[in-house]
Amino acid sequence: MGNWLFKTEPQVFSVSDLAALENQICTWDGIRNYQARNFLRDDVVLNDRVFLYHCQCSAPGIYGIARIKTACYPDPAQFNEASPYYDPKALVSNPRWYCIDIQLEQALIAKPLLLPQIKQHSALDEMGIFKQPRLSVVPLTDAQSMLILALIEGKLST
Repeated sequence: MGNWLFKTEPQVFSVSDLAALENQICTWDGIRNYQARNFLRDDVVLNDRVFLYHCQCSAPGIYGIARIKTACYPDPAQFNEASPYYDPKALVSNPRWYCIDIQLEQALIAKPLLLPQIKQHSALDEMGIFKQPRLSVVPLTDAQSMLILALIEGKLST
């Protein structure tokens, strides 16, 4: 099982928005960075764990845990001229962009793992959000994921 950190701006789509959806499932689409696309297309697999990270907000941090529910598939928005994610170079026979579906497992809205808490642990210094802060799909090592889970579950102090 892989572990990932997916970044989202809560004013665009938040963990609360996901929690309000039927079956708490959504399509994770609109990825328009080639490295993030490659992670989705080549490395993310069914049942991988996803930590949902709110960025570009007053209190950035991990606000939810989800699971990958589908294999990667072409992002339909790339073919829709009315979409802000339309790509005139994308062809149905040769898509450029991909998406997946995720399902919320645990909302941490009442007690998120905030960025200052994350930064207190040097074992998390190598996380992709610090090395490539603009990347919205970031792989996590098993050790990083286990530490994040321990912090969320209160097994370690922050």
